[in-house]
Amino acid sequence: MNPFDAVGFLGAAGLAGILVLIFVETGLLVGFVFPGDSVLFTAGIFAAQPHPFAHLWQLLAFLPVVAALGDQCGYLVGRVVGPRVLRGRVMRWIGDEQVERTDRFFERFGALTVLIARFIGIVRTLVPVLAGLSRMSHPRFTLFSVLGSVTWCDGIVLLGYRLGGVALLRDHLELLFVGSGLTVVVPVGATVVRRRRRRRAEQTPRSRDCAHV
Repeated sequence: MNPFDAVGFLGAAGLAGILVLIFVETGLLVGFVFPGDSVLFTAGIFAAQPHPFAHLWQLLAFLPVVAALGDQCGYLVGRVVGPRVLRGRVMRWIGDEQVERTDRFFERFGALTVLIARFIGIVRTLVPVLAGLSRMSHPRFTLFSVLGSVTWCDGIVLLGYRLGGVALLRDHLELLFVGSGLTVVVPVGATVVRRRRRRRAEQTPRSRDCAHV
């Protein structure tokens, strides 16, 4: 079951699979690589077909619940682990740039960031952790988390459901997956490249100093 192949993933994993994927993407830092938007959209398209892997009402009812529970998990990690989470291996892969970008969202929108971030890849994974780390009011966090979970999950599923009869979209879903994947691959790739360049730049002066000695 490859979560980056939404058609194959939903066909093999079904409702349980998409529920686990959405929980992991929103609740665990390793989930930042998952293409949640495209999977939700594809689930909506499948729900509009004669023999869906899950009924529309099941998607609309259960997906926001697991997304909100994922947020609670991320918030708890940030609250309990504290600053140590920023020094973890997964966070190094995500990169300081994404953390700073998320911080700017908090500075600009405050608690509303929890809702807005639902529609931004990688940021939606970081926001619950950073909210817990900064000790945002838990009731306020939960309120915007629930609103964001319902808006994101149900909104994208319904969009896919309404457009499920459009042959052009149904027959070219791979383009959607590629576009969704790039929203993760490009920022992470840029972070890795910048990190390597920084290391080379730091090593060059050292090599020159050693040569002079």
